Amino acid sequence: MLERSKELFESVRKESWAKSMSGNDDFWSKLAEWAHTIFLPELMSQYSRKIDDIIHIDPDLSEQGILELVGMYMVKAIGARYASVRIYDPDTEQMLSFVSYPSGEDDRETYISSEKSIAGEVVRSGNVFLVPSIIEESRYYDKSVIARKGVNSMMAIPFEIPCFFPHERNTGGVIQLYFPEDKRNFTPMEVQIAELMSRRFTFVIARKKILSLHRVNEKKEVILRQIFHEPGAWEGVKMKDIFNRLIPELADIVSLQSCALFSVTEDFQNVILEAGYPDSASHHGIGKVFPINSEPAFELVLGLRKYTDNTPHELVTSSYVLVINPGESRIISEKIKRFAAKRNINSMLYVPLNIGEEISHFMTFDAVDQRKGYEPEEIEILLFLGRELIKAQRMERLDDILHDLKNPAIATAGFARRIQQILEKEGMLTPDSRIKKYLNILVEETSRMQEMALSLSHVGKEQTVNLTEVLRRRFEINKEAIKEQLKQDVILEEGPFEDPLYIKCYPLYIERIMDNILNNATNAIPFSGGTLSVRSFQEDESACVEITNTGHILDEERRRLLEGEVEGRGFYITQRLVRLLGGNIDIRAGKDTTTVSLHIPIHRAEKGPRDG
Repeated sequence: MLERSKELFESVRKESWAKSMSGNDDFWSKLAEWAHTIFLPELMSQYSRKIDDIIHIDPDLSEQGILELVGMYMVKAIGARYASVRIYDPDTEQMLSFVSYPSGEDDRETYISSEKSIAGEVVRSGNVFLVPSIIEESRYYDKSVIARKGVNSMMAIPFEIPCFFPHERNTGGVIQLYFPEDKRNFTPMEVQIAELMSRRFTFVIARKKILSLHRVNEKKEVILRQIFHEPGAWEGVKMKDIFNRLIPELADIVSLQSCALFSVTEDFQNVILEAGYPDSASHHGIGKVFPINSEPAFELVLGLRKYTDNTPHELVTSSYVLVINPGESRIISEKIKRFAAKRNINSMLYVPLNIGEEISHFMTFDAVDQRKGYEPEEIEILLFLGRELIKAQRMERLDDILHDLKNPAIATAGFARRIQQILEKEGMLTPDSRIKKYLNILVEETSRMQEMALSLSHVGKEQTVNLTEVLRRRFEINKEAIKEQLKQDVILEEGPFEDPLYIKCYPLYIERIMDNILNNATNAIPFSGGTLSVRSFQEDESACVEITNTGHILDEERRRLLEGEVEGRGFYITQRLVRLLGGNIDIRAGKDTTTVSLHIPIHRAEKGPRDG
């Protein structure tokens, strides 16, 4: 390095201004050594500290706050008078005025052309653009900046904020540093320092994104835990409890006065208030129906109206609609304005929720503070919350239905048994009659339906069960199902069986497993017909069942079934029940057949077990 410094000073000695200076070889040698050991390290240290100032910017600041600090550090490091930042807006294909240092640049144009401006050229080329004299630069159109700001030259430095996800795009922009000197001579050192500081700014934004992602994931985990991980403690999913638990978790995002979940009717004419916080009639009348055209904000959030007012009282984006000033906004009704004034609501956020392509729901968040906007990660959390609440709402309705299913299930099973008892008592059932056979199936199935309904709160007791006998019984019932479906040319094959073949389980579980596998196998048989066969056997310490049907399964479909990636719930339920029994399930593809094999740990009793 020292030799390189000496070479550099040898070249300096050949400069015309240096030839007239006195000094022998020893002088130049000592000057090179001094520059290498003292001057250059000190110079590098100074610039390193200036660059470190940018690296150490707090990533919790907003992007505008970060860029304003970057502008300040660059102004001070290079001796500029002020800095402005423009970002390329792909929607308008213009350069948006983003921030400046010192702040308060209200007299700058909000948008300038990206095609004919220096800022646009810098973003496209990715190169620094130097303007020694603004008055002489034809591509710098706003010459009034000379008188307004007392500046005459400018350096434009590009920056690019990299995307984190495939659906995102990189964000391009330019930092413009303004200087008072006219016909300024920009040194290579100034340009290099400016470029380096600009690149370091992207590290700060990357840190900000990483921290934001971490916090978003933490918040999502909290939401999931509050909604789904503790439902047992609430005796099922209850939207009221979920809202009461979740709202305090959102305090760092928005100071909420109230919030609500709305669904949209299929004809897009009305919205229904599904749930809300607080859960009181004065705030939310759950189940109330409102015409969509009664509130412009409803139409805006659902994409049924274009926003053309462009006032400071609201902000309409593709992700949300924000009423910044409820008292002055024209996109909410007088009724909502009175409600906001009475409840001390100073901003209102509307967030659309789509499950699929269309918006099916939206949420409203009424805040005490007057928000001017929301960060992308805040909106992401609120969107996630809304979508999970939709799932929870469906679960609540399902809980209600399943709870009410018990009574008709118990009644149906009871009446089926009574009919059987009456007919047997009056001697109307002969041992080989079809009525007796079908009545037995009816009693079995209604009793099973009763057990399933009762199992919503408890699953009964584990029993020792003969797996082969269960397979035979469910296969017999499946035969009748095939007849009812009028499925033609299905050949049924039974055996060989290993009997008895005992397992320890909840009887209801193994019956549901058998029914799901047999039903799937039957449905998979081609329309032209085929074979459905069952057998049981023991393999090592497992009781095994194989169900084979005509019909080839693709390897990709087989993988998706086993990994739970299919839309249907039948096989997913089967897998879950098999795991609960400590077993495993597999699917094999033959040349023209598909075989499902079930393995459950065998149970060896000391005494002769009885079938459960």
